Amino acid sequence: MQTGDGARRSPVVDAALAAGLAAFVTLGTFFASQRQPARRPFDVGTLALILVAAGALTERRRYPVAVLATVFGATLVYFVLGYANGPIWLLLIVAYVSAVVRGLRLAAAITAVAGFAVFPWLDYLVRDRPAPSAAALAGLAAWLLVLLGAAEIVRIRRERAAEAGRIREEEALRRASEERLRIARELHDALGHHLSLINVQSGVALHLNEDLPDQARSSLSAIKQASKEALIELRSVLDILREQGERAPRSPTSSLARLDELVSQAAAAGIEVRTETDGAPRPLPFGVDVAAYRIVQEALTNITRHTAGATATVRVAYGERDLTVQIDDDGRGVAADGTVGAGSGKGIVGMRERVAALGGELEAGPRPDGGFRVRARVPLDGAR
Repeated sequence: MQTGDGARRSPVVDAALAAGLAAFVTLGTFFASQRQPARRPFDVGTLALILVAAGALTERRRYPVAVLATVFGATLVYFVLGYANGPIWLLLIVAYVSAVVRGLRLAAAITAVAGFAVFPWLDYLVRDRPAPSAAALAGLAAWLLVLLGAAEIVRIRRERAAEAGRIREEEALRRASEERLRIARELHDALGHHLSLINVQSGVALHLNEDLPDQARSSLSAIKQASKEALIELRSVLDILREQGERAPRSPTSSLARLDELVSQAAAAGIEVRTETDGAPRPLPFGVDVAAYRIVQEALTNITRHTAGATATVRVAYGERDLTVQIDDDGRGVAADGTVGAGSGKGIVGMRERVAALGGELEAGPRPDGGFRVRARVPLDGAR
């Protein structure tokens, strides 16, 4: 989620990017046309198509699919008319990457397939030139895959950064809420108790001592009334601190209660995840709950990153004295050097350190029948 300043800057950044690309592509196309005499010369039509494609990029955040279609169409017309092969491809690449980064994989895939099926054959179909070679087609396919992979990496990093920011914000709100509720409880238990005692005792004194001098009775009445008003003010302050009946958080931000969210995120990335629970679910110590959540999160992240299309099973076993979390996948598992996929293995090191800090054990490695397994056992006694 963008902040207010970020949202205001985005149109300016996109307009500046479009203007810069328009200038660069126009200049580059002009010089490219000088070196390609067999192509149609640079003219007003060339400039118009470049400006249409570059101008569409100003809306790439709001309407990424429409922008991708517009730039694709302008580029297609450009080459159908026979203009020079030049940097106009850069505009299509920017539109394509913008769509992938925003998670519009279907639109990007359709564009890539259409481009692969059309652009290499234009000279052959329109200008009766030789058909593209198998090597040229393979090279183009490789470039498209590299571009898709790079865009996916950017998308995943942005999503993880956004998720981390959201978690930090939720944690800050949770801590602020807990602090307000703690203050409210302290005020109610301490100050409220003493004010109530003052009010009651002053009322008793007035009732049992009817022969008190007028000055003493006036003082006790003032004390009784002041304590009553103070209690009313205190209740107002407590209502404000509790934000109109706000309840205290019952679980940390990152806990097994959010396991379904992790499963949904993995499913969105193309991983089929099954969950199994042994034993009766129950509240866990804070450290154990957070550690279990993070282990599942890291394991599913590794599967998503390195074993696309895999099926994973998450098992959570509630024992009398410990909690066991096991994540199995049937993907390609580890690379030849023993790390998870093509990764560095730092995620497993972090999981191992987290479990060891709680006095538990972690096993991570290839399964005998293929795939990879992460299994953590964390004791419940002594954990906070």
